[in-house]
Amino acid sequence: MTAAALFRFAMPKPVRITGRSSSITNSFVNGIIPVIAPTEAQVDEALQILDMSEVVSCAYCGDTPTEWDHLRPLVVDKQPTGFISEIHNLVPACGKCNQSKGNKPWRAWMFSSARLSPATRGIPNLEQRAARLDDYERWEVPTRIDFRDVAGHDLWEQHWRNHAAIIAAMRNAEETVELIRARVTEASRATTTQAH
Repeated sequence: MTAAALFRFAMPKPVRITGRSSSITNSFVNGIIPVIAPTEAQVDEALQILDMSEVVSCAYCGDTPTEWDHLRPLVVDKQPTGFISEIHNLVPACGKCNQSKGNKPWRAWMFSSARLSPATRGIPNLEQRAARLDDYERWEVPTRIDFRDVAGHDLWEQHWRNHAAIIAAMRNAEETVELIRARVTEASRATTTQAH
């Protein structure tokens, strides 16, 4: 069989339950972060500072925005940073920029060689865009909360014990999945052999 034929028929890898543990951790962190809806006046003021009163665009690259991005990350090293979802920490963004930026500091990312960063994509006027984002950061002091302190020791520890229990259950489920998959694979090979 040629390499091209092998590529065309490359089999998918089995799904691993434990491969989803980072999504679970993200849910445990993001689930405790409040979302504070802005007033219409706050949105208007935010867009004015970003020079978007007439046309709203991605604050990083100027493309059509599809979402609001957290200027300051909510999660770093699987822990909440203390910032929340509020207008003082949100800017219009396109999907490319939001995905590429992730939880990196916006300025370092914007001028970096990261895949799909504005600098990598050759977006013009980056200094001007960065200056508007600097103005935006100075607009209002964003809310920053010590989640552990506010929750209290016992409740905070219970939250992470719940997380650990789910991750442990996923590991146990993975062992069961592997046993079932091995038996199903064996049965499917036996069925294929009998058919031929």
